Amino acid sequence: MKPRHLSTTPVLGLALAAALGLAAASPAEAARGFDVRDLQKLDRVSSPVLSPDGARVVFAKREMLGGNAGDDLGKASTSLWIRDLRTRDLAPPKRLTPVGWNVNSPAFSADGQWLYFLSAQSGSQQVYVMPATGGAPRQATHYPLDIGSFKVSPDGKRLAVSMEVFPDCGADIDCTVKRLQERKASKASGVVHDKLFVRHWDTWEDGRVNQLFVTHPSTGKNAPTTFLVGYNDAGAFYGNVPSKPFGDASEYAWIPDGSGLVFAARRSGRGEAWSTDFDLFEKRIGQPTRPLTFDARVEKGAPSPGPQGQNRAWDTGPVFSADGKTLYYRAMKRPGFEADRFGLMARDMATGATREIAPDWDRSADGITLSADGTKIYTTAQDTGEHPLFAVDIATGQVQKLVGDGSISAFEIAGDTLVFTRSSLRSGDQLFATSLSAPQAARAITPAAGEVLPDVAFGDYEQFDFPGWNGETVHGYVVKPWNYVEGKKYPVAFLIHGGPQGSFGDGWSYRWNPQTYAGQGYAVVMIDFHGSTGYGQAFTDAISGDWGGKPLEDLQKGWAAAQQKYAFLDGGNACALGASYGGYMINWIAGNWFDAKGNAPFKCLVNHDGVFDTRSMGYVTEELWFTEWENRGTPFQNPEGYEKFNPVNHVAQWKVPMLVVQGEKDYRVPVDQGLSTFTALQRKGIESKLLYFPDENHWVLKPANSVLWHDTVKGWLKQHIGQ
Repeated sequence: MKPRHLSTTPVLGLALAAALGLAAASPAEAARGFDVRDLQKLDRVSSPVLSPDGARVVFAKREMLGGNAGDDLGKASTSLWIRDLRTRDLAPPKRLTPVGWNVNSPAFSADGQWLYFLSAQSGSQQVYVMPATGGAPRQATHYPLDIGSFKVSPDGKRLAVSMEVFPDCGADIDCTVKRLQERKASKASGVVHDKLFVRHWDTWEDGRVNQLFVTHPSTGKNAPTTFLVGYNDAGAFYGNVPSKPFGDASEYAWIPDGSGLVFAARRSGRGEAWSTDFDLFEKRIGQPTRPLTFDARVEKGAPSPGPQGQNRAWDTGPVFSADGKTLYYRAMKRPGFEADRFGLMARDMATGATREIAPDWDRSADGITLSADGTKIYTTAQDTGEHPLFAVDIATGQVQKLVGDGSISAFEIAGDTLVFTRSSLRSGDQLFATSLSAPQAARAITPAAGEVLPDVAFGDYEQFDFPGWNGETVHGYVVKPWNYVEGKKYPVAFLIHGGPQGSFGDGWSYRWNPQTYAGQGYAVVMIDFHGSTGYGQAFTDAISGDWGGKPLEDLQKGWAAAQQKYAFLDGGNACALGASYGGYMINWIAGNWFDAKGNAPFKCLVNHDGVFDTRSMGYVTEELWFTEWENRGTPFQNPEGYEKFNPVNHVAQWKVPMLVVQGEKDYRVPVDQGLSTFTALQRKGIESKLLYFPDENHWVLKPANSVLWHDTVKGWLKQHIGQ
């Protein structure tokens, strides 16, 4: 259910606020708590990129323009801003792109003179380029199809771009355009499919795939000079580059001399919907494509892994050393498991010899950034409820945490300059700048939420731990209400994260944000149960095949431990809420969590896009590798695995009021799961409501829909636990 692609020391919220330089008001000074309208209207910073000399940082900022103080949120607009780091605080960031343009994916040229980005200003999303110091943007590509991603070649003379095309059209872009026009004009709407995927995430498949092209930046209409991926030399199709639905430009890389690219792809075929076998391929312009980690025997049903350098699990994120002699990438080891640990790999391009750089580091690396001297890899990884930045010595595998205290979502390095975006449970992403030689001396480039909203008080928070399943240490977070008064008890929102291999952790969310509950006067409890990420791979693995076992025990013990440790929690006045796997757990709790007298621990439940019938889920979800790994086979191979923790088998025990939320375009946990849940509640006569979104997927993304979601949940909680 989870989309792929989020310090070991407990941290008090006030201490973290001080460390980040937050100027949030105290409850006594503040006029109000945090609200969903604040959440939607806050600026969002992302995508920091440094000039090659490290003197300037460019970042994206999403603003809501044209709104008012009420429910009119305005219209979202994302622009690029620049800050000269040499002036420190003497000059604030300034806007680079024109007002009204929506842009994304900034990238400097190798010489730092030009800034590239994507925008749909022309009607389709194209690459634009402008002077890095400011000026009028000009369109660098002119295709009739949207460009999904791009990378500038090392010499700046060419672009690698991805577009969604029909693979049999090859490099003929007009062929794809013509076929789309013919389909639109056809009076028949039916589509014939002969393999999975039929639909993926929130889109029905129409035969198009993401493919890479090489082109030259220009001001006139141009055609790709080389069709890189679509067919291999034997006439077979490789797969989507970047991958769908969340792949990006990190899945391909230019060879340093500009002679070609290395890309990651999962072989397209009848097994694509149940395979996590992404491989790396090298394509030098004018030469045959060369597989690097692909094991051809997989397609012939060979049971054993390939020789050294060939991997039947997930390989991705290629990054070359400056001299092109070494290819670094990330790799999983277990085929079919999307939540396996990503290890850091190094491949000698001359010999093919491959080694893991830090095999004893029990964390999953998010990406690869090389130091200027090529001796270190910088990467982020989840770690005990946080998401820090680490430095990994390539020669020794030694790992050093550079920056923690919250969640680092993006970073970039140029020489000794480090910039990063970091959030916490008190603030969305801020942009920070520092040096690698003194990473803890970071200064904020953009304001924290508390500085933008001086009349708002945020709930303080603390990480705690307790003995969970089998006596093993389990962590959680408690958030105080915004208007906390010592000695007073508060009703509780008990939040359960999705994934299930995920974590709420010490980070900001625009969908499930505990501060929106703290802002209503609720305390919040969150437990990182067995299966959560950032606590070692064995801890993550523990949930597979045991969805209703260890995690439920951890939630029960965590709920008891939190009430024992924090006297302000009114445990008899609480509501449990969860989405995705969290929604599944709500359904499981409804039929399986009672005390010795048969009493349920919660007065109400909220289930967002949660699994109702695990057996049905195995046939209607799109990424089959997920259900088949978690339940140890297909529903017909191992029906017992699907029935062991199936909520549908315990509906007879349901009795707690439940709010059900479901998006029509959710193909991960399809609409039949939410409708089945609501039908069961209504048929049993249990107080229940269904909030249905015809235009949302697994998430609620539209600002107005998000407000409706929060207001509906707020009303449900107020009705049952009284705030």
